[in-house]
Formats: sequence, structure tokens, C-alpha cells
Amino acid sequence: MSTTAAVVVYGATGHTGRFVVAELRRRGLAAVVSGRDAARLEALAAEWGDVVVRPAAVDDPDALDRALAGAAAVVNCAGPFAVTGGPVVEAALRAGIPYVDVAAEIEANAAMFADHAEAARRTGTPVVPAMAFYGGLGDLLVTAAMGEWTAAETVEVAYGLSGWHPTPGTRTAGEVSHRRRAGRRVRFADGALQYHDDKASEREWHFPEPLGRRAVVAEFTMADVVTVPSHLAVPDVRTHMTVEAARDLAGEDTPAPEAVDDLGRSDQTFVVDVLVRADGVERRATARGRDIYAITAPLAVEAVRRILAGRTRTTGLASAGAMFDAADFLRSLAPHLAVELPH
Repeated sequence: MSTTAAVVVYGATGHTGRFVVAELRRRGLAAVVSGRDAARLEALAAEWGDVVVRPAAVDDPDALDRALAGAAAVVNCAGPFAVTGGPVVEAALRAGIPYVDVAAEIEANAAMFADHAEAARRTGTPVVPAMAFYGGLGDLLVTAAMGEWTAAETVEVAYGLSGWHPTPGTRTAGEVSHRRRAGRRVRFADGALQYHDDKASEREWHFPEPLGRRAVVAEFTMADVVTVPSHLAVPDVRTHMTVEAARDLAGEDTPAPEAVDDLGRSDQTFVVDVLVRADGVERRATARGRDIYAITAPLAVEAVRRILAGRTRTTGLASAGAMFDAADFLRSLAPHLAVELPH
């Protein structure tokens, strides 16, 4: 198979990477599978039959360059992104091709903006970090809810998950973040990331029906605290998580997600509920769907498709809400995602 205009999926053998490869193939886009484990990549290629294998370790720049040679774009699905993000985006910038990743790690996303924005701007290369359930989806919902507003006083993103069976990659990334923070918690307040030792607290959140009123862990901080303030004037961004999902994630014995349909999705459901407030006015945007890992694939692949088609609002490094028409992007994800946006 020719790799002309193919999309490289780095970390293709991981749980989310497999969803991304499947979504590319479903949309008729050629895929190159890459990562450090050549044997697992070859097994994946044998399973699908129409993908090209190009192994590469993140500490081998020459191998990364060969993996990306002649490709149209790269989607980085390999966590922890504190390790893979820099080398893969630098390879993409050398190749002059768009880079998209699915990082949920707050510090890795912050580092992406801090370390690579200038090079992406200078070369005009599109770079979209956190193009996933955490970070990208919330940013799109917030941007759509803001509409014509250029600023807001507060943004809250509440995650109503029926449960959270974390993948091994999620656990590893969480451990890396925990070590980088020295066990401290993080929030975005007064216009900056703040690390603190305050104990977690619970509150109630009134999700749209049928979820209704649920207990959430307040300030269960996710990547939205990086993506949203990167382009919107909001000094206070807070994210919350249903108590059941937070407990699942914390549980050492919580199993990995188990497929229950032909698409490989689990039976997990979610509601992401966004509230933005400015001058006494409140706006809401909501998204509903199934399987937080599976929904990342159409988010990331739609981002690649729009970048390659020139359907972007800026260039260089930008979050989803800054790069794309947020409302149109969200509506294009049907039937994967059901959205309710302000009129």
C-alpha cells in the first residue's frame, strides 16, 4: 500500500491507538502504524492487512523521521506524553506535517504550549494537543457555549461518567503526573495553574436528565485547564468528576475496559456538562456518548481531516476550540456524540 497522504498513528497498538487506526480506515484514510514494539505492530498489521508498519522509539530521532517520511499527518496516541510528546512533535515539525495528540496529562499539555508554539508558528505547522475526550472535547464545548463572547468570569466542566475502567496507559500517565506534582493537586484560578495541598471535596452537580443530580469530586482537574485558557480570557476554569468514576480510577483493582460490541467499545456512558458565566449570564453546552477512549478516535481523526482539508481558523499550535469552528465540529461527530448547544 502506498503511504502517500497516509496518517501515522504513533502508539497504534495501545487501547486508544487501535480505535484511531480503525477510525482512519473507516473513513478511507491510509494508516501507518508506529511505536516502539515492532512485533506488536506486525501483529496489528496482520490483523488488519492494509496498514504499513514503521517501528520507531521516541529516543531515536532518525527512526521517527523515517516513520513520518512522506506522511500527511501524525496522531500521537502513546502515553505518557511527558515522554513521547516532545520527540514526536519535533519529528512532525522537521517533516513539516500536522501533529495531533490525545494527551490528558496537564503538565505535558502545558509543556507542549510552552516549548513548541514558536516553532509551530514559525513553520506554519498545525499542532493540536489534547485532541481527545479530556481537553479537546471540553474545549470545543466551552468555545461553542461562549459563542460571540470573548471573555467569561468562570468556566466549569462536569464529567458525568457511569464509571471509569482505566487502561494501563491511563494508569502509567497518572503515575507520571503524580510524581511530577510531588503528590500535590492542581487548579486553574486567578489566571494561572496553581499547585496546592487542599484535600479533595465533594459537591452536587445537576446534570441534564436522565443523569440528574449527582455527587462529584470538586476540582478533579483535567486537561481543560490548559486548553481553555490557551485561547479564551477566562481566569477561573474548574473541572469536576462523578464520585463513582473517581473511585474507580483510584481503585487498584479496577479492571481495564472490556469490549461489549463489535466496535470494541465498553458499556461506559458519559455526559460532559459545561457552564460558562459572564456578567450574570449563564450558558450551557452538553455532550453525551459512550466510552471515553472510543470517542477520542473520531475527535482526533476529524481534527486531522479538517486540517488536511484546510478547514482551520488559525495555524501553528492551538487547542481544538481555537483551531476549528467548535459548534460545527461537534455537530459533525453525530452519531458518535449527541450535543446540546446554546441557540
